[in-house]
Amino acid sequence: MTIEKELMQRSNSACELCSSTDNLSVFEVSPSNGSAEQAILTCEACNSQINKPDSINVNHWRCLNDSMWSQIPAVQVMAWRQLKQLSSMGEIWAQDLLDMLYLDEETQTWAQASDADDDAYPPAKDSNGATLNAGDNVTLIKDLDVKGAGFTAKRGTAVRGISLTSNPDQIEGRVNGTRIVLLTKFLKKQN
Repeated sequence: MTIEKELMQRSNSACELCSSTDNLSVFEVSPSNGSAEQAILTCEACNSQINKPDSINVNHWRCLNDSMWSQIPAVQVMAWRQLKQLSSMGEIWAQDLLDMLYLDEETQTWAQASDADDDAYPPAKDSNGATLNAGDNVTLIKDLDVKGAGFTAKRGTAVRGISLTSNPDQIEGRVNGTRIVLLTKFLKKQN
């Protein structure tokens, strides 16, 4: 049986990311060995947006809310990668989904294996020059007015499990239960 036939059978002839049935094709999830286990069936819209990230239609990817729960590791990997990309574009809903998504260790390693885009950005550094990584805990070193939320984030507030953005001068984190963007120059990494 060919990979395409195997994927058509596995997905009931629908895109494994958005459930569309239009113009389906095989998409190999890198790094791939050319097997059906490391490929997914995608529609033309998903395929073109994965291959050309600058043409991304953010609302199209709200379908990941359903597909991220797939039992198929290749689908989980692509959902994680797309959510990560959308999150780096400032889409808070995508970061919230990413926070809920659980991948076993092997699948998480696979998802991060082709995360070369993250290496294209300079590292985020705190006020002391320490490199910040996703999941780090930081402390505010200055009172910050949070525009639109109506509160002031006080100096000394701990922000746990930060998320990086494509801008090395900004991170995302939760303060007073609200997910906000923070400037790294006002943060100190906790040891």
